[in-house]
Amino acid sequence: MSKKIEHVMVIGAGQMGAGIAQVAAMNGYTVTLHDTKMELAEKGIAGIKKRLERDVAKERLSESDLARFLRLIQPSDQIGNAEHADLIIEAAVENMAIKKNIFAQLDSFAPKHAVLATNTSSLPITELAAATSRPEKVIGMHFMNPVPVMKLVEVIRGLQTSDAAFKAVEAVAKAMKKTPVEVNDFPGFVSNRILMPMINEAIFTVYEGVSTPEDIDNVMKLGMNHPMGPLTLADFIGLDTCLYIMEVLHEGFGDDKYRPCPLLRKYVNAGWLGKKTGRGFYVYD
Repeated sequence: MSKKIEHVMVIGAGQMGAGIAQVAAMNGYTVTLHDTKMELAEKGIAGIKKRLERDVAKERLSESDLARFLRLIQPSDQIGNAEHADLIIEAAVENMAIKKNIFAQLDSFAPKHAVLATNTSSLPITELAAATSRPEKVIGMHFMNPVPVMKLVEVIRGLQTSDAAFKAVEAVAKAMKKTPVEVNDFPGFVSNRILMPMINEAIFTVYEGVSTPEDIDNVMKLGMNHPMGPLTLADFIGLDTCLYIMEVLHEGFGDDKYRPCPLLRKYVNAGWLGKKTGRGFYVYD
């Protein structure tokens, strides 16, 4: 793994993938932004352009910088483009079967030196690594949303991850002006293992009639100095995502302290998924 990482491929051009591609390009990496259809990859790049244009309007960025960053990002709908990458960051849907399929394909196309990273927020890195012939080069690289703003990256070692792969990814995170933290492969890693039970407990306090969502959020904002209350945050994350991660924790640890609140399950079944559907613990326009 002596080859320097210069070319980064991002798999998935949604909100997270496009954010990762943007930050990589802004810090000098050549980027391939890949999705299943060319229009999806181009839509991701259009979103990056829009965000950068806002920075130009606010005089945080020059027109020439914007043009230079965009020149570094190429759209892709061919997984074979992995042959040019030194680091591949997968940011596809949070589904183990889909991710394993992507990793098996990447393993066959990517050069031998390439590191394969996943932006998963909860799925086991060790299991994903086993879908490849290079488990020592598979690692977690969990960015926070929104990627261009949030400073943290959880760098997650699978059972087989080599020190060289870890150091290479840690260096890329620092080059992207992020703060990497080293985490071992356990359900929910650090961020979601602590955050999601807190959100789940806030939902239990609504469910049991202890207080209203507004007042629960105020307790955490004004009493604990959180920038956003847990129920507002749950609505922003998506209640379906919160439920999914609680289920991963519950199954992974087999401990009832991770049991999803019945009210969370009821809201998801009702299609009240938070901000994205206009209704969660709060109502949105």
